[in-house]
Amino acid sequence: MITIQRESPVGPDLGFLMQRHTEDMHADTPPESIHMMDANALAVPEVAFFVMRDAGQPVAMGAFKRIDAGHAEIKSMHVLVEVRGRGLSRRMLDHLLAEAHAAGFTRLSLETGSQAMFLPARRLYETAGFTECPPFEGYGPDVNSVYMTKELA
Repeated sequence: MITIQRESPVGPDLGFLMQRHTEDMHADTPPESIHMMDANALAVPEVAFFVMRDAGQPVAMGAFKRIDAGHAEIKSMHVLVEVRGRGLSRRMLDHLLAEAHAAGFTRLSLETGSQAMFLPARRLYETAGFTECPPFEGYGPDVNSVYMTKELA
């Protein structure tokens, strides 16, 4: 049974998920190009954080952070490698899109890596209607980053 619920990013059983996300982000990206937020940074009012559970076990996470009244940014989307290939990334992305829209946002943007390991993520975002855009809120040009955005209807 797969569920997705809003939770605290500092939940007691989320350490492994956060650790794996951190390891993935540091695997192929120079430190100056890593823009992930740790659990404490995600535990703020301007971030909506969601956990996907399979039979009660955390297997994925995703969040969006308010930039302004109409614009938010996807943060820390991660699915454990052991459960990939089941459409869970798409389910989490669809959930984030729906929640952001319900919260009144009209635009959702993201930063992801330009390296080969991020190609599946970039394809997922493209199939969901995201298009490349210039750097936004707090970002600058970076050969290790791809910036994408989508208008929410």
